[in-house]
Amino acid sequence: MNEITLKHGQGRGCVITRRALFSASHRYWLPEFSAEENSKYFGKCSLSPGHGHNYELIVSMAGDLNEDGMVLNLSEVKHAIKEEITNQLDFHFLNETWPEFDTSKSKGCLPTTESLAKVIWSRLESKLPIISLKLYEQPTLWADYLGNNMEAFLTIRKHFAAAHRLAREELAQEDNELIYGKCARTNGHGHNYLVDVTVRGDIDPRTGMICDLGLLQQLIENLVIEPFDHTFLNKDIPHFANCVPTAENIALHIADILKKPIYEIGANLHKIRLQESPNNAAEVYPETPKLKNLKTNI
Repeated sequence: MNEITLKHGQGRGCVITRRALFSASHRYWLPEFSAEENSKYFGKCSLSPGHGHNYELIVSMAGDLNEDGMVLNLSEVKHAIKEEITNQLDFHFLNETWPEFDTSKSKGCLPTTESLAKVIWSRLESKLPIISLKLYEQPTLWADYLGNNMEAFLTIRKHFAAAHRLAREELAQEDNELIYGKCARTNGHGHNYLVDVTVRGDIDPRTGMICDLGLLQQLIENLVIEPFDHTFLNKDIPHFANCVPTAENIALHIADILKKPIYEIGANLHKIRLQESPNNAAEVYPETPKLKNLKTNI
């Protein structure tokens, strides 16, 4: 198909998104590794004949509105994504579908979430004015790609249950209730927290990974989930003995815990998002201490 061009009319910029779904399987296995090495590096993902996922792709595009009040004709967008991506990947074995994932060749890489997002970008960028891609391998694991060479973002979602009380010890109860409302009640209350850990780094041209996914998951589990789960944060986590465990402070503390260990396995901690309830969440960006003018797609 021909490249879709923007029609500049009203001069009003807008970002639109298109969602697409496909099911595909893959296997993490490099021929230069022994069976033991593949098992060590890739765990169950190395098992033959592979495993599958229901992928969700979100394509974000930007441009000016045309005289029809659109950035792009969505029928053309749908056709481009279907022709270039989903028709080729749906119900296929990724390792054998696109030449970028042929690891029998020296330039081939494994079809990880982050490398797949990068290759999808390369196949869409001449067809659509994309500004970002988000690819979900599963609801708890996804990658973001912004077209920055080998750089990508990978997010892991975990959860833990914990109780807390929001109160400053130096204040009277009535003063704490003025600040924190019901959250200052003396016996505390609990939440089922969701924590999203987003790392940034370059995709390895062979493994297709920003960093060792198994090690990253283990770090999050061992340093955050296991210590925090089913605790009364004020009493069981030493940091919160003198620090009010608001969602903001919990997110900051998790970032402080994870930043160095994640760097040591080859990635940078980009963001911690802590969702305390369906109505309340906090985000911190360790790489960007001052957030006044922060603009981010991730």
